[in-house]
Amino acid sequence: MSDTSSAQPARNVVLVHGAYADGSSWSDVIPLLQRAGLTVTAVQNPLTSLADDVAATNRALDRQDGPTVLVGHSWAGTIISEAGNHPRVTALVYVAARAPDAGEDYAALAAKYPTPPANAGLVHHDGYAQLSESAFLADFAGGIEENRARALYAVQGPIAKDLFQGRTTTAAWRDRRCYYSISTQDRTTAPELERFLADRMNATTIEVESSHLAMVTHPETIADLILMATRRTRSPA
Repeated sequence: MSDTSSAQPARNVVLVHGAYADGSSWSDVIPLLQRAGLTVTAVQNPLTSLADDVAATNRALDRQDGPTVLVGHSWAGTIISEAGNHPRVTALVYVAARAPDAGEDYAALAAKYPTPPANAGLVHHDGYAQLSESAFLADFAGGIEENRARALYAVQGPIAKDLFQGRTTTAAWRDRRCYYSISTQDRTTAPELERFLADRMNATTIEVESSHLAMVTHPETIADLILMATRRTRSPA
């Protein structure tokens, strides 16, 4: 790892949501980070292309006033792998997230691992795709109380049908401290793939007995991992 900025304690956190979600997926983690004295920003990705999502993340990073930890869930792992060499970023945190190498065909990599059940629940319409309600509740938001899961379904962001075809030009995880949370009950990304990605980046890794949305089912655990990346500890409620 070549960067020297990673030695600095961070005072900001930028949270990036994945596909089939929006920034509200971080709503349980945000107050825990704020109580620790951090400035927190949740990006709202357009989910129209990798370039558009990276641009939205870079705009958020440009607004930060100093060292920043960049966090990505699911698809956002691709985004932070591209945007993570921003000069304000000191560390990267991946939550059940993709982490492609530069130019890597991530679909081909994922095909080497078990096909997650959520893949069968995609519904396409007018060039965009979303998860069906049944797939969202059972596979994406498993373990979450039904009313909360339905609310998350209601704010699900439609993704451009070719969103996942975008390839990164860099792999910021090669140059930043990395942390990874594996969801052991994940039905959207194969846990075996998550372990491979965490090992490949030599990340500080935790395993959470959770569905894909570990930041909703285990917000304290995810907040603690993020705080570890900032070199802070969580304040009591």
